[in-house]
Amino acid sequence: MIFVLKRKQLIGIVCVLTVVMIGVSLWKNGMSISVLSDNWGLSFPSPGEPPVGNATADFLKQYDAWFTGDTGEKTIYLTFDAGFENGNTPAILDALKKHNAPAAFFVVGNYISTAPDLVKRMVEEGHLVGNHTFHHPDMSQIADKASFEKELQQLEALYQECIGTEMPKFYRPPQGKYNEENLKLAKELGYKTIFWSLAYVDWYTDNQPTHEEAFSKLLPRIHNGAIVLLHSTSQTNAEILDELLTKWEEQGFSFGSLEELK
Repeated sequence: MIFVLKRKQLIGIVCVLTVVMIGVSLWKNGMSISVLSDNWGLSFPSPGEPPVGNATADFLKQYDAWFTGDTGEKTIYLTFDAGFENGNTPAILDALKKHNAPAAFFVVGNYISTAPDLVKRMVEEGHLVGNHTFHHPDMSQIADKASFEKELQQLEALYQECIGTEMPKFYRPPQGKYNEENLKLAKELGYKTIFWSLAYVDWYTDNQPTHEEAFSKLLPRIHNGAIVLLHSTSQTNAEILDELLTKWEEQGFSFGSLEELK
């Protein structure tokens, strides 16, 4: 019995050391240990400073993936995830137009099918419409290239039918769930993968944050090169966006397009 316990302990020690060695190797190659996770995540060590992602900017860049722009420039990149339309997008577009602020709307198949006029307005007013997949699945669970490609290409076809031109090659993984193979496949298909460096809990339509709660998250955490994720289904976002953009402008920020990321 004593021998068995010692053997188990030895196996446990070896396993721990193996994980540590893998982690050190990953870190030396420009990626954080937690990049093995399939959920995009952030931590904010200092107000006004770029957050720490669960993968480094250098690691992501090799796959043409981004979570911030140039952190030396006071530029904000506005992005909206659009899973369905519930009447808030027109006010969001109005605020963007007032501030001459370009944005990217990451849409799914249902959105283009049910709100084609809004998709056309987005394009006409100079915004990008990006690929959020056709069905909004957990893409980290899709292992084969054919299935991964189908999710993106089905949406591309629907977009082209609606707009008459090819869909811009910007992709956001649904729910931020991903793995390294996903990043490789997206790049092979010509896509930039877009994560984010600032977001807040705005997606529960029946439990929306107050204006004060929204500002308390979005104002102190803004930073140079921020890629901001908001949801177009949020009534709060529709109500505060004009004032929010004004406050960011007063802080010296301007708004850029994802097409500027290099």
